[in-house]
Amino acid sequence: MFDAILIDKSDAGQSAQLTRLSPDQLPPGDVTVAVEWSTLNYKDALAITGTSPVVRSFPMVPGIDLAGTVTESSHADFAPGHKVVLNGWGVGEKHWGGLAGQARLSGDWLIPLPAGISPRAAMAIGTAGYTAMLCVMALDRHGITPASGEIVVTGAAGGVGSIATALLARRGYTVAAVTGRAAEADYLRSLGASSIVDRAELSAPGKPLARERWAGAVDVAGGVVLANVLAAMRYRGVVAACGLAAGMDLPTTVAPFILRGVTLAGIDSVMCPKADRLAAWSLLAQELDLALLDSMTTEIPLSDVIATAPRFLQGQVRGRIVVPVGKATA
Repeated sequence: MFDAILIDKSDAGQSAQLTRLSPDQLPPGDVTVAVEWSTLNYKDALAITGTSPVVRSFPMVPGIDLAGTVTESSHADFAPGHKVVLNGWGVGEKHWGGLAGQARLSGDWLIPLPAGISPRAAMAIGTAGYTAMLCVMALDRHGITPASGEIVVTGAAGGVGSIATALLARRGYTVAAVTGRAAEADYLRSLGASSIVDRAELSAPGKPLARERWAGAVDVAGGVVLANVLAAMRYRGVVAACGLAAGMDLPTTVAPFILRGVTLAGIDSVMCPKADRLAAWSLLAQELDLALLDSMTTEIPLSDVIATAPRFLQGQVRGRIVVPVGKATA
């Protein structure tokens, strides 16, 4: 038996609870993993609270990330004892995820734990950090360099934003960090931000084109925030968009694209091909300061996950949250 967060739905509505499960309750898959660490992400918070229809089938174990050790495998790439990481692939939405002591999965969704990164550090990185690196890779792929100009990061105190800020600063970029929490200014500067932008500057509807400010952007917000970021991009600027914390709509015009040649690069971490995942994780292992990563990471027990989830939706979470799930217990 092992501990797990389980989301279920009845006529009375959706609910989440900490419960005990047995291995024979796990869904089909060709690899079974003893989960050692998982995370609590924004998407997990949506699933646990039922705020958004993230969960596609019930009952569901949430947790879009996990790191652990293979215990059983019929997949050619993995054998018992292998350390593995999983991010995305609909896990925690359509297939039971990482907030449980065991997981049974498709081996095609797994990658080997990168050398030099512990399971805990892999989850401190998690989907948030891996997505942040995909954004940085997109800016690089489109020719944005430190010499191009300042890069703006929205939602900078959150998981993606914190790691994006640290990665960009380490590469030599000048980073403008956007936050609605003035108290986070010192934290963001400790990650390498050169300036702090009040989210209120980007939260009200603006003009189709604004003063040129930024050469690149990492946006987790969407909505009006992304529209204002696009309007303020420099000529041939690039925006890597990976989130919707401020809304799914995009009330913009074609002006930034046809008058300034701005590129809007969509970043999908869920179904991202394995080759790109491996490239992103390899760069994270080389470039991310693990001591800095630890400074932006909070650890909570599995028993606190359900109570902590609403704080994500209230904008009260800084950096990353990791969960020491532990191996299966008798």
